Amino acid sequence: MNAPSPVPAALSPLSPGVAEEHPRGMQIPRIPQQCHKAIPGMDIPHPEPHPEPHPGHPRRVGAGGRPSPPGSVPLRPHRRLRDLPGPRARPAARPLRQEEPPQTPGVGTTPGPPKTSGVSPTKAIARGGPKGSETPPSKGTTPGPPRTSGVPTPKGTTATPSRGSGTPPSPGPSRDRDPAVTAPAPQVTTRAVLRKKKVVRKKVVRKKKVLRKKPEVPAAPQEPPCPPLGLESLRVLDSQLQASSHKRHGLGAHRGRLNIQSGLYDGDFYDGGWCAGHEDTEQWLQVDARRLTRFTGVVTQGLNSIWTYDWVTSYKVQVSNDSHAWLPSRNGTEEAVFPGNKDPETPVLNLLPSPLVGRFLRINPQSWFPNGTVCLRAEVLGCPVPDPNDAHTWHRPAPPESHLDFRHHNYKEMRKLMKRVSEECPDITRVYSIGESSRGLRLYVMEISDNPGTHEVGEPEFRYVAGMHGNEVLGRELLLNLMEFLCREFRRGNPRVVQLVTDTRIHLLPSMNPDGYETAYSLGSELAGWAMGRWTYEGIDLNHNFADLNTALWDAEDNDLVPHEFPNHYIPIPEYYTFANATVAPETRAVIAWMQRYPFVLSANLHGGELVVTYPFDMSRTYWKAQELTPTPDDGVFRWLATVYATANLAMASGERRRCHYDDFTRFGNIINGANWHTVAGSMNDFSYLHTNCFEITVELSCDKFPHASELPEEWENNRESLLLFMEQVHRGIKGVVRDSDTGLGIPNAIISVDGINHDVRTASDGDYWRLLNPGEYEVTARAEGYEAATQPCRVYFENVPTPCSFRLARARGRHRPGRTRPGPDPALRLQRLRLRRLRAHGRGQ
Repeated sequence: MNAPSPVPAALSPLSPGVAEEHPRGMQIPRIPQQCHKAIPGMDIPHPEPHPEPHPGHPRRVGAGGRPSPPGSVPLRPHRRLRDLPGPRARPAARPLRQEEPPQTPGVGTTPGPPKTSGVSPTKAIARGGPKGSETPPSKGTTPGPPRTSGVPTPKGTTATPSRGSGTPPSPGPSRDRDPAVTAPAPQVTTRAVLRKKKVVRKKVVRKKKVLRKKPEVPAAPQEPPCPPLGLESLRVLDSQLQASSHKRHGLGAHRGRLNIQSGLYDGDFYDGGWCAGHEDTEQWLQVDARRLTRFTGVVTQGLNSIWTYDWVTSYKVQVSNDSHAWLPSRNGTEEAVFPGNKDPETPVLNLLPSPLVGRFLRINPQSWFPNGTVCLRAEVLGCPVPDPNDAHTWHRPAPPESHLDFRHHNYKEMRKLMKRVSEECPDITRVYSIGESSRGLRLYVMEISDNPGTHEVGEPEFRYVAGMHGNEVLGRELLLNLMEFLCREFRRGNPRVVQLVTDTRIHLLPSMNPDGYETAYSLGSELAGWAMGRWTYEGIDLNHNFADLNTALWDAEDNDLVPHEFPNHYIPIPEYYTFANATVAPETRAVIAWMQRYPFVLSANLHGGELVVTYPFDMSRTYWKAQELTPTPDDGVFRWLATVYATANLAMASGERRRCHYDDFTRFGNIINGANWHTVAGSMNDFSYLHTNCFEITVELSCDKFPHASELPEEWENNRESLLLFMEQVHRGIKGVVRDSDTGLGIPNAIISVDGINHDVRTASDGDYWRLLNPGEYEVTARAEGYEAATQPCRVYFENVPTPCSFRLARARGRHRPGRTRPGPDPALRLQRLRLRRLRAHGRGQ
């Protein structure tokens, strides 16, 4: 194929056939008139000539259907630069489609101008005269070529380059036709010409490209968010907190800690936050991190008080390395002002626009609640950075090499961990459910024993319960870590763990209130606040939801009805508690049924928000008193159990520990009677002691209810020994089996009484029992319905080994003869069973 000749170089704009300047500065070629030839058989009308532009003004190229001025080529005014040929460059010809053979210019043809619009062939025909007519050109005009489309040019014509191809037309005359001939030949319409050549469109089937999956590039490890410095968890000492002023000592800087609680009285020496002594924008609360720190955020609360409402509504943040020169946090070029709180209790987190590095951080209140004063509680987020002045603090202490899963687990992750532990140690573990929560989440329990699923005669049953309050999450994570620890240490052959698992049947309930936990977990460790997630989905506090058995017992004692007419143990559930309209949570019903199914001996209920161990009774005997020492008949045993956990806990036993809120429990050895701290009616501790054989205490594990994940390894180290040592106390006291002297079979529900202690226990279904006692000499009596009572002395030693004390009871004379059925249980036991059946029936109906 012969390529068209390039356009000649631009000449003077005053001579014909020269280039014309476009208004945008482009050079447009002008073709001499003698080069314009009419197509044979085609007569195209020419409109009136375009008026000459003003001298000095560039000529505009005709657009649309208007012809260009004489001697110019009609172009569109908005033609792109790439559509115009260069002055000297020789453009390459546009490649043709595969199904169309290349067209060679015929003899006697005139090259057409570049295509200037996307008009269809039908519209091009409409602009010409009717078929078979001749319209002479107007005076002073030159017949222009027909407008073409993107279809191939028929034989005998020159192929017009497509728009944007960059191929210019050939300006020379035809080869065989006389250039002097100007009379137009009979017109032949484009439609007739197009019919000679039928365009055949072929469907090109492209092969599908097989996209090979590229190997996934591992994402760059994201830097974890900075943890809190530890104002709430007391890692930041009082000496590290300073303020510009304070109202009184009880509202000093040392009280400006997130979630700190105030006392019952206004003006307490330990109040619920920091309050400035002046109401102006020059007040500040300062935190000394004691090393270079990259500060990333601040969490604030208002004052905790039942008498006043005070909180900060906006504040600024500054950092410093020497506490003299301060750099403010900026949002662009302006100093950032952060929004504060809208109520006293809801925490508000503000992340800094860009992290600030320094040792000191100040919170500078700018506005506050109109009817209050400048008061706040705070937590600061920050990561330590290498300090060139102290190379020893460049790296944080390595976590303990226990390979435990130290993080917060939601419901699904908790199930996965329990399943994984069960698969690692299938011979000693079993996972089962005791019921469902209000929202249908199952209450899962992990059993750890050498013979899981079976109660062995003489083997005591132990339980840990955590998560009664959903926002107190440390107990939940400790029990999950305890599962991992017992499994792996048993496989390693740790003698202490092997003996504990072999001699004890352990039950671990990590989440009694899964609905509340999910609520707190969705907010996070610093934003859950003091109470968010504490209650169940139905708004019930489970620690006040068990039946009140204390009142009935104390009324009977006041009337001298105990133990002859009213029992001092296995007290039946009150009738009102079994009504259909009674407010009993499904979680509570599930735990009560769990207590009846297994003969638990010892238990601990894990809470958070303080550092203390409490023991029953939790309810004060004088109903109108908020605090009253109310001991149980087994007060000595309970005090021992509480002391065992408190003295083995590293955080409680530390000499540097300070009070979490306002109570100083160190003067009591970090243990206290529950009712002497604050009265709680319907607690699980009291219910377990009065309704079953189980002795249960409450452990407040940490000042921070929801510690950050970075603090979990340290909390595990603080509680690991306590958890193990407390489980071993289940073997303290006496144990034995009460049997029928004739048949040798165990007698269930036999009563075991200890002289001098007005609280009895009962035997399990196989006749075995366990009675927790301190070291000493005791007179123990065993009696059962239809049998003669038997008494024998039993000594308890200081070693943590139970003293065997079994009984063989003879049948009572005249009341039961061989061959007859065994007499039924005593009336108190029958009443207890009747009430339990009613409670379960109403629970299934809900």
